[in-house]
Amino acid sequence: MRALSTIVLLSAVFSGSVYSESESQAESQVESMGKEPSSRCNDYNPLRTAFFGDTHVHTKYSLDASTQDTRTTPAQAYEFAKGQSIGLQPWSEDGRPARTLQLDRPLDFTALTDHAELFGEVTICNTPEMEGYGSWQCKLYRVWPQAAFFYFNVTAMRNAQRLGFCGDDGELCLQAAQGPWQDIQQAAADANDECNFTSFVAYEWTGVASNVGNLHRNVIFANEVVPELPTSFIDGSSEGELWDALDEQCIKSDTGCDAIAIPHNSNLSDGQMFTNLRKDDTLISAEDAEQRARIETLVEVMQHKGDSECYFGPGSTEDELCNFERLPYSTFHGKFMPFSAELADSKDGFLREVMRDGFREQKRIGTNPFKWGFIGSTDTHLGTPGAVSEADFPGHGGAGGGGVGLPDDLEFGPGGLAVFYAEENTREALFAAMKRREAYGTSGPRIGLRFFGGWEFEEGMCGQPGLVEQGYSQGVPMGSDLPAATSEAPKFVVQAMQDAGSKQYPGTPLQRVQIIKGWVDENGESQEAIYEIAGNPNNGASVDLSTCQTSGAGYSNLCAVWQDPDFDPKQSTFYYSRAVENPVCRWSQQFCLANDVNCDDPDRVPEGLEACCSVEHQPVIQERAWSSPIWYDSKK
Repeated sequence: MRALSTIVLLSAVFSGSVYSESESQAESQVESMGKEPSSRCNDYNPLRTAFFGDTHVHTKYSLDASTQDTRTTPAQAYEFAKGQSIGLQPWSEDGRPARTLQLDRPLDFTALTDHAELFGEVTICNTPEMEGYGSWQCKLYRVWPQAAFFYFNVTAMRNAQRLGFCGDDGELCLQAAQGPWQDIQQAAADANDECNFTSFVAYEWTGVASNVGNLHRNVIFANEVVPELPTSFIDGSSEGELWDALDEQCIKSDTGCDAIAIPHNSNLSDGQMFTNLRKDDTLISAEDAEQRARIETLVEVMQHKGDSECYFGPGSTEDELCNFERLPYSTFHGKFMPFSAELADSKDGFLREVMRDGFREQKRIGTNPFKWGFIGSTDTHLGTPGAVSEADFPGHGGAGGGGVGLPDDLEFGPGGLAVFYAEENTREALFAAMKRREAYGTSGPRIGLRFFGGWEFEEGMCGQPGLVEQGYSQGVPMGSDLPAATSEAPKFVVQAMQDAGSKQYPGTPLQRVQIIKGWVDENGESQEAIYEIAGNPNNGASVDLSTCQTSGAGYSNLCAVWQDPDFDPKQSTFYYSRAVENPVCRWSQQFCLANDVNCDDPDRVPEGLEACCSVEHQPVIQERAWSSPIWYDSKK
């Protein structure tokens, strides 16, 4: 009974449902939501609940998904997110799927983010009655999809041009793009179930730098008021042009439209995703930095194409946990042309270093352009939002397609989830959380994570019913700026709880919780410190690679109040927390074992599974969650 009471109490901490708040404070929360009490959800929580979802999902309308024979419609993707089963390629001649997939737990929200650049082109090539269907480009698309994938991508997503059959000024393809864009909006409208499941109209702006560095952003709209067509990389071939278009067509249009843009895979950007330069190579101004910070409030720290938190290597960091889901190349070019692949380094877009660049820019122009909330997502190209289980990973890029070999390329993984703290599960409340950066990301598990910063926290907060209330009343939550100093050094409270899991897939105990601190010293050099604040990195937890059975101790919950012992009030600083699980078998190891791969006998390794025995194969993973940072500004 005591253990059960502890679990109930901790669950309440993460939902924020245990509190004692005055009526005036509650009314203030209502005003901030812009709602009358009668219009609240029944489970409305002024201390905010953690909602789990996916803001990076591709369906049949994305070129790369369709050329892998993904047939999932937006409506089907939303039904999958709500818990329904879905069919996956390969398909039989009569259209029956060879595989099916179903989430063990539904999501709370989803945004579908199909590539806007080729909406019309893909539609024309799949619609016989449309002009352009008989073009050589569309014939290539239907006969040799992989070749079409490369040709279409180079034309639209690198050269920012329409295909030849689109007609003068791209008119035919722009007209054809109306169909999928309307379908995406209608599917979101039909799927949105206020208080139970939230859908967002969204798309991906798929930009590429001149050196093939990734510039991709997901654009999420606050509500049903959206532009007539989304601004693609063809329409605006720089981040600044995207932000200008969002301001002009949406945010500053007085129509009720609002939007944010979420960068992803900075680990593949070759350092081009977050620079201090405009398109014409001149330095950004304070106004440019303000616009970026206002529109790009979130960033993906983790998705199926790797981790972007930090780089582990000589001269970079001693933080060994940065060597996590690391890709063996720094651009998409290196992926598809291995002979030209180069490893990334710490300056190639990893978020911890970019946030320190933000301090440098703040010193130069007075505004920090790189202040984000962290989230995770999948980037699934099967239309399967939230498919993050290591146990039944179907592949998000469709590399294996359910045929011979691994279901995805070895270096890819299931990706992560986005978590927003909001008063209720509605578009308004969740979008407000995105704007204020009260968010965190996980590498897949539904780890609970609370992170508050302040100056006067009490040492005994952990385990108390009022932890969340004190976090808000005496400090600020993740994603915020610390208020002006009232003591010698800031204090932080971190509360982490293991994913409870499901009957099908039980959760994994936590191993430890850390706080990561970053700053720029007086010489302009990047500095960081990693503090172990709860748990035990040497707890002896392990996994048997021959069976994937886990062993060793772990923690169902971890909590600590920590004060920075090395605080310098003259240095602007960021802090974020990282909760880490015990080790388990990675999806690839589980798949290899399920297919009876024995690397001691190479001659008997099944065809297509040779990667199971390669030196590149990392059989173990330690899943984790990253809070959004809290910033200290030395000028306050």
